[in-house]
Amino acid sequence: MTDPAKNDAERALIELAQRVLPGGNFGNLPGDIVIREGRGGRVWDISGNEYVDFLLGSGPMFVGHGHPEVLAAVTEQLSRGFTFFANNEYGIRLAAELVDAVPCAEQVRFVSSGTEADAYALRLARAYRKRDKILKFEGAFHGMSDYALMSYATKRPGNFPQASPDSAGIPRSVQGEVMIAPFNDAAIACELIREHRDELAGVIMEPLQRVIAPLPGFLQAVRDVCTECEIPLIFDEVVTGFRFAWGGAQEYYGITPDICTLGKIIGGGFPLAAVTGRADIMAHFDRAKAGDEGFMPQVGTLSGNPVAAVAGLATLAILKRPGTYEKVFATGRTLMDGIAKINAEVGLPAQVVGEPPMFDVAYSRTVPHDYRAILRTDEAMQKRINRRLRAGGVLRSDSKYYVSLAHDAADIDHALNAYRAAAKAELMETAA
Repeated sequence: MTDPAKNDAERALIELAQRVLPGGNFGNLPGDIVIREGRGGRVWDISGNEYVDFLLGSGPMFVGHGHPEVLAAVTEQLSRGFTFFANNEYGIRLAAELVDAVPCAEQVRFVSSGTEADAYALRLARAYRKRDKILKFEGAFHGMSDYALMSYATKRPGNFPQASPDSAGIPRSVQGEVMIAPFNDAAIACELIREHRDELAGVIMEPLQRVIAPLPGFLQAVRDVCTECEIPLIFDEVVTGFRFAWGGAQEYYGITPDICTLGKIIGGGFPLAAVTGRADIMAHFDRAKAGDEGFMPQVGTLSGNPVAAVAGLATLAILKRPGTYEKVFATGRTLMDGIAKINAEVGLPAQVVGEPPMFDVAYSRTVPHDYRAILRTDEAMQKRINRRLRAGGVLRSDSKYYVSLAHDAADIDHALNAYRAAAKAELMETAA
C-alpha cells in the first residue's frame, strides 16, 4: 500500500500545515494531500499526481470542476463586484429558480453554509411552533451547530430518545432539547412524535441519511404523523438537493416537507446555502408579518453573494437540460454495479448502498438500514481499501462516492480497475 509520491513543494506545505493548522488540516480530510487544481471529473495534487475525483469538494461540483459555463458566468460577475450586502439581481433570480424547482419552497432565505441553513431551519421551527424540542434521527448529519451534533456519530448509542453530544463545548442543557429516533423504524419514530407532540417544535431528517436509503413507506409515515400532530417536517437537502432530481430528494421520493435546507450544488462551488419552505413559516423572517415577538432576525455578510449566485444559476441551467439526470444515474449505476460485481468475484463481504449519484460500500454481510447497523460494518477494512484507492489514483471521502455529470467512461474504468486491485490486495492481506 504505497501512497502517490510527493515532491518537495507538497511535503513543505504539509509541514507548514502541521504548524499553522490544528491537526494539520481544515477539519475535513486528513492533511496528507494538498490539491492544486481540478478539471472535469479529476483533480491533481501539488506533486502532479492525478486522481479521478469522487470527493467533488464534498459534493458541490456536481457538473464537474471548472465547467466553462460556470467559469464564464463567475468571471463576468467578478468585473462587476464581489459582494454588496444588499439585494442583487442574481441572488433574486436564484431564489426564484429554487421556488420554481423545489416542491416545498414558497420563499427562500440565503445563508453561506449548510450548517447555518440547518441551524436557522431549527430556529424557524421553534419560532413557528413556540416549542423548544427538536427530534432528529440517530446518525444524521445536520452541520456543526450544538443541536446538530447530538447523536450524529456516537460510538455508544443509548436508549431512544436520549441524545448524546458528539463534541466538547456543547452546553449540557442542549441535550435535553433534542430527541433521537432510529432511521427507518417508522413505528418507534411515529410513537415518539405522537408521545411528545406538545413539546416538539420540529422534526428534521435527511431523506437519504448519509448513504442509507429510506425503506418503503418510512418517509411517508413520518410525513403523515407530522401532519397529524401539526409539527413542521424539515428535510435537510443540503446534500440531496438537485442531486437526485431537479426538485431534489423530495421530488425523487415523492414526499414534500414543510421546510427544506439546500446547499452545495446551488452555489456551484462557492459558499451559498438556503432555507426554504412554506410562506406562513418563512414569514418569521419578516418583522412586518411576524411582529416583534415572532420575528427571527437573520443577517449574513455574504448571504446571497452575487458571485455564488451566478455560479449557482449557471450550474442549475446545466442541470435543467434534458437527459442530465439520466446521464448521472447511468454513470453512478455503472460504478455501483461494477463494484458489487468485483466484491462478489473477490469474495469480500460488502454491500453497495445509496443511490447512483451518491453511494458507498458497507463492508458487512447484510445491508445496513440504520446508524447502528453502520457501526457494525468493518470500518478498518473500509479505511484500508480507501487508502489503496488513493494509491491507485482515486480520491474519495471516508464515507461516500459522489458522482458528477463530468465523470465519463474512462473515469469509471479507471475507478473500477483501482477498486479491483484494492479488493484483491485486501483479500490477500486478510487471508495471510
